[in-house]
Parts: sequence; C-alpha cells; structure tokens
Amino acid sequence: MGENNTSINGDGSAKRQVFFFDIDNCLYPKSAKVHDLMADLIDKYFANHLSLPWDDAVRLHKEYYQNYGLAIEGLVRHHKIDPLEYNAKVDDALPLEGLIKPNQELKDLLADIDRSKVKLWLFTNAYVNHAKRVIRLLELEDVFEGITYCDYSAMPLVCKPHPEAFAKAMKQAGIESVEDCFFVDDNYNNCQKAQEIGWKTAHLVEEGVTVPKTPASKYQIRNLLELREAFPQCFKSTQRN
Repeated sequence: MGENNTSINGDGSAKRQVFFFDIDNCLYPKSAKVHDLMADLIDKYFANHLSLPWDDAVRLHKEYYQNYGLAIEGLVRHHKIDPLEYNAKVDDALPLEGLIKPNQELKDLLADIDRSKVKLWLFTNAYVNHAKRVIRLLELEDVFEGITYCDYSAMPLVCKPHPEAFAKAMKQAGIESVEDCFFVDDNYNNCQKAQEIGWKTAHLVEEGVTVPKTPASKYQIRNLLELREAFPQCFKSTQRN
C-alpha cells in the first residue's frame, strides 16, 4: 500500500486496513449446493409456518429476499416469527458436513495476505452458529480475526445490503475510513451497496454463473484467486501459487 493510503495510529504505527469476506457461496463454491438446500428448507418453513400452498410459499420467499436481503427479515417484519426457531429449522438443519470441505488454494491465498497491513474479517448475513460451522469445516478458524453476522436475536435485524450493516461491520472491525475497507461477496446488491459506500469491492461471479449486464462494482472476478489482481496491495506476493 502506498504511503498516501496508510493511516497512522497514535503511537506512530500504521493502522491496518480490513478485508471483509462474505462466507456462503463465496468461501466455498455454489457447486456445493448449500444454497439450493437452504432455499428448499426456507420454502418449507414458509409453507408450514404460514400455512401457504407451496407455490405461494416459494413466491413469498423470493419476494422477501429481494425486498429485504434476507427472507427472515420479511418473516419477522410481517409475521412475527421467532428468528432463532427459524435458524434452528433452516441454517442449523443443513447437512454441511457432507458438503463443505477445506480448499488448499483458498488457504494459500488467505495466508499470502499481508497481515501486518490487512486484517481479515468475516461479514455474513447468516447467524453466528452457521457462520462458525462453515468456517470450522473449511479449517479457517484461525485465519479471520472476527466476524460480523446478522444477529437473529436482536430487533430490528441488521443485514447486508442495508448501510447500517456496513457501518456495524466497520465498527466491529475497528476501522473508521471506508477507503480502508476491501470486500468480496457473491451477492450483486451487497457489492453494489459496498461500492456505493466507498469500499474497494470485488463481485464474485463464478464460472457458469451469468455475468450481470451492469457490473455491481469496479472489480468483477470469477474466482477468489483473482483477488490478487484486483487488490495486489493486500498480498505479500503478486503471483498465484
């Protein structure tokens, strides 16, 4: 990082910037099919708890996701459901042990980020139980210094892409300037909002996923390994291993 972009602590040491990583469909691929299983469990929850025909449950799930960024926010807002019960029936019910596995390329990539300059932080719309479970299965528990998650036990829910969620993440990660924030996510709306706020943002659009007509952010990548090209200032080396 150039000197002009480096903030200084009161003791004269350089403040570290923060790299925020989404978790689901980002640290592991869509091919793991976790999202598909989760969507099915959410549809079942809508159908059972709201006594809806299947097609109506699927439609309402999609509507809430599009309107609020999380289906659960619509459920809490309009139907007063217990979000922790929802979490138990959906996220905690996923058979992740057979789906998510460690990825050595990802481990090597994260290990090459210069931790003297950059703090690694998780930023997810999932509840803490699910987030920690995924990170444990990926064997990345000791890599990230913290996590900002959607707290299902607190009302109102604060989740991406709402600006309050980004402000919460910055506060928890101990960073004050948007210029010191890097971010990668697979969700278009989340990346669009992060870019708008001023975060250095990379939208992950995996191979096989349709590329959006209008980019969500300045950087659009097909693989997390491309973060080296997007944000070389974060890495100790510039070459892919």
